[in-house]
Formats: sequence, C-alpha cells, structure tokens
Amino acid sequence: MKKKLLSFIVLAGLIMILAACGNDKAQPVSINEATDTCETCNMAVIDNQHATQIILENGKSMVFDDVGCMYEWVTKHENEKIDAQFVRDYHDEEWILVDDATYVYNQSVKTPMAYNVISFKDKATAEEFAAENEGSTIMTANDLAEHDWKQKDDKANHSHSHSDDEKDDHSHSH
Repeated sequence: MKKKLLSFIVLAGLIMILAACGNDKAQPVSINEATDTCETCNMAVIDNQHATQIILENGKSMVFDDVGCMYEWVTKHENEKIDAQFVRDYHDEEWILVDDATYVYNQSVKTPMAYNVISFKDKATAEEFAAENEGSTIMTANDLAEHDWKQKDDKANHSHSHSDDEKDDHSHSH
C-alpha cells in the first residue's frame, strides 16, 4: 500500500513539474497607454498594431512604439538574454511571436517612427497587402535581423502634418 501511495506522490509531482514547465512560456503584457514609453525613443506607446514587446529571461517586459525601435534596442543590447519578442498583426492587433510573423516593408506605409515595416500573423495576408500596395517587400524575421533599420526621410508619416512655422515635437534621433 505504501508503494502505491509513494508512486502516486512521485507521479503527481512529475505531472506538476511538467505542467509548470508548459506554463513557463513568456506571454506579452498589456500596454498601459498612460505610462508606457518606448525603450528606444521614449515616445508614448499606443496600444495598436505597431506596438511591439520584448520579454527578458529575468521576466522584465519592455514595449516599443515601432518594430524598428525594437530592433534598434536588440542591436544595442546584444548581450541581453531575451526570452521572447512579440509584434502585432496589422489587422486584428493579435500578439505574435516575432519568428512566426510575416512582415511587409513599404516606404509609403505609415508607422510611428517611420521605419515603414508592418507585421502579419499569416503569410497570405501579408502577400495580399503587398500585392495591393506597390513598392512592398515581403520579409521574414531573419530578413528583419539583416534589415537596415534607418528611419526614412519621409518622417512626415508621423510628424510633419504641422504647419511650417510650428515646431516638430516628435523630432529626435535614436
């Protein structure tokens, strides 16, 4: 009888350990528009399809207002231990792991910091968007790692809708 009880306890313990491992995957956190700012450019992060996020192995979550800002941070902090990176689907804003998404680069696409890259949860939707928008390039996460993350001269995407004599409050460099 004791053997059965001991076997049951060991089995129950293994199940709990395995279950805990299964729940250990990093999950994206909600964005708080009132307090969250981009780790790279310090602009407010809007809870929309351009928001991205990194979860470090120590559990710290960092949010970014543009996928380009996230990649700039990764480049400058290459020794940081990253648990997961998330982007959002351009249409339904669902969080997606960076490696699972398909990207479209197009200079006429407006993104918060004028990096002009948007993400999609499925390749077919990305290809459809690219076909409808001339000048688009389909990219994978591997392509993004090699991408030249320079802000485009057309920063008018987010800041130059002001009148000429008004100062541009958004101008800054990374």
